[in-house]
Amino acid sequence: MATLAPPMHTPRTTTAIAALRPGPVDAPDSFATVELELPPIGPHDLLVDVRAVSVNPVDVKVRASFDPAGAPKVLGFDASGVVVATGAEVTRFVVGDEVVHAGSIARPGTNAGLHVVDERVTGPKPTSLTHAEAAALPLTAITAWEVLFDRLGLTAASTGTLLVVGGAGGVGSMVTQLARARTGLTVVATAARPESQEWATAMGAHHVVDHADLVAAVRAVAPDGVDHVVSAYSDGNVEAYAELLPLHGTVVAVDDPVGLDLVPLKPKSQGWLWEFMFARPLHRPEDAYQHDLLVEVARLVDAGSLRTTARTTLTGITEENLRAAHRQVESGGVVGKVVLARG
Repeated sequence: MATLAPPMHTPRTTTAIAALRPGPVDAPDSFATVELELPPIGPHDLLVDVRAVSVNPVDVKVRASFDPAGAPKVLGFDASGVVVATGAEVTRFVVGDEVVHAGSIARPGTNAGLHVVDERVTGPKPTSLTHAEAAALPLTAITAWEVLFDRLGLTAASTGTLLVVGGAGGVGSMVTQLARARTGLTVVATAARPESQEWATAMGAHHVVDHADLVAAVRAVAPDGVDHVVSAYSDGNVEAYAELLPLHGTVVAVDDPVGLDLVPLKPKSQGWLWEFMFARPLHRPEDAYQHDLLVEVARLVDAGSLRTTARTTLTGITEENLRAAHRQVESGGVVGKVVLARG
């Protein structure tokens, strides 16, 4: 009779790259390698061995403004890895499964060797991608999906024109791809630099225009205007959106503009909606919507309908590489996603 192996010991700590205080990324203590206690594994939690992460604008925003009393602060809201332990009520994954997730902003981030995440906001890693390629997807795929199919309520039968402002960024890249894969919309994306325009075209945009004179540029390819707007750069653009959108048209914004004046939208009863992909994990943690959409995203990737948005990959989840990635994201000119892969 075979002897059963003893159960694997579940680690209680992990090495993480944490922010020690808010402020400039090049400050000596902006990041440090620390050993931290892992949070308890809840009934629906997975313990994931992190193989790759990516850096998003939310990382930069949190690093710049978090309360230093909460230090060390582990950032990171994208990961690809392997399940090494599961909570008592987990039903969607087993130990050894390869997964992707963005997690919750209310929990420690993914810039660590091990990460605890709820299975209901976790999806399978596309089998056709490496961990580095897959780590670029979760946050932006969730955001783009919720923008299109949750906030705007689009379907496979939807037609018309979609304006994607910031078409070469991580979210814009996924909005364009998902709109092409799952709707009948014509996609107009904005991008200024040649490399950004080339990227937005590669993501599937039917037309790519410069945002310098947004109304004129869009009307050159869509004379009747657009039916929907996804905005990653809202400041200074509300009047242009109001002019380009029809009666009852809608903007969904994914950025954080301060003091935005939305009055220009009133004459045509146009709407302004926000998309914050952490809203469900924060306010409805029992909801499996994000798990379900990540399952479909993985299927679409493996079917060749979606592609990774990873464009820059740094080898090693290290302090030096996190600083370099944060510098790139802070510049505001990143094309696609910046990924850090474990060496």
